[in-house]
Amino acid sequence: MARPMGPVRLKRANPITIAIGAVLCVFIIYFLVFSGGSNTISAARNANAASHPLSPPTSPFRKSTSKGKPLPPPVTRYNMNNVTTTSNPIENNEHVLVLSPMARFYQPYWDNLLKLSYPHELMTLAFILPKTKEGNAATAALQAQITKTQKFGDEKERFKSIIILRQDIDPPLMSQDESERHKIDNQKVRRAAMAKARNSLLFTTLGPSTSWVLWLDSDIVETPPSLIQDLASHDAPIIAPNCFQRFLNPDTNKMDERPYDYNNWQDSPTAQELASKMGPDDILLEGYAEMATYRSLMTYMTTEGESPHQEVPLDGVGGTALLVKAEVHRDGAMFPAFPFYHLIETEGFARMAKRLGWVSIGLPNYKVYHYNE
Repeated sequence: MARPMGPVRLKRANPITIAIGAVLCVFIIYFLVFSGGSNTISAARNANAASHPLSPPTSPFRKSTSKGKPLPPPVTRYNMNNVTTTSNPIENNEHVLVLSPMARFYQPYWDNLLKLSYPHELMTLAFILPKTKEGNAATAALQAQITKTQKFGDEKERFKSIIILRQDIDPPLMSQDESERHKIDNQKVRRAAMAKARNSLLFTTLGPSTSWVLWLDSDIVETPPSLIQDLASHDAPIIAPNCFQRFLNPDTNKMDERPYDYNNWQDSPTAQELASKMGPDDILLEGYAEMATYRSLMTYMTTEGESPHQEVPLDGVGGTALLVKAEVHRDGAMFPAFPFYHLIETEGFARMAKRLGWVSIGLPNYKVYHYNE
């Protein structure tokens, strides 16, 4: 027979345990009532917000008062009439945006950039690189030099700001070797991709205080230190120096130079006739025997002993080195990634600018030099 259970006795709680529980309850109630969950969330958001109204925020810009109440985002005003583009850019403190599409990093390019005598505090640098293995290596090398200059370099060498973009489109060519880049069959797709990269770089970085835009390819390794002020002194909307390449001449076994950028040209009746017979998606290309245009190329207009500031009018321009008044771009002149009057990229830009009323000039005796692979 089962025996009946006796009365159950509860174990008396320890007074220390009760005291600790009571303290925790009071703390939780105080936290919920007085600290305010919304303020905690706001603080977390503010930690990710931009420290300056014009900085790229990771969250919407918020600025709180001492009471913790968020204020509306600030309104910044710019008087564009105060932005000048003159022949004396240093004296007028004119800001220059230096734009460089980059597929490979060349140390001489960066070294030459540091030698530019234009005040670095008035210069913003911006780069766009492809998301490829080669582009990743170039980005790492570029960032190393930026850190060296901006963090550890002499204060006079430091630039106003530096921006790095990565392309959101796949590159049309897997190889960036010079021989592959310049094949005529690769030109349309290659230059269309280049135009898109240039436009992305331009539209992302052109600021309201920018006076001049210097397009400088990342394989330009030698220019006069006074490049910017020399070009700006002509006070032209678009101005191109002459791009050459140094090489070891096998016939003389001495260093020599040869033309490189064939996209600075004056139009010809032959080219115009060729264009008139083309389909809407066809483009004219310069510097290829298969497509003889008989244009007057600035690269062949060099005259020994003539002034480097001699000017010639241009109908097409290259992008190896090109100084543009920012108002030209603000007016809508961009780099067509499509056939525009049978022209594309930089040459199409010159034609588009001309349609908007802006002229291009070239300096046949003012030379810059391209890297020789």
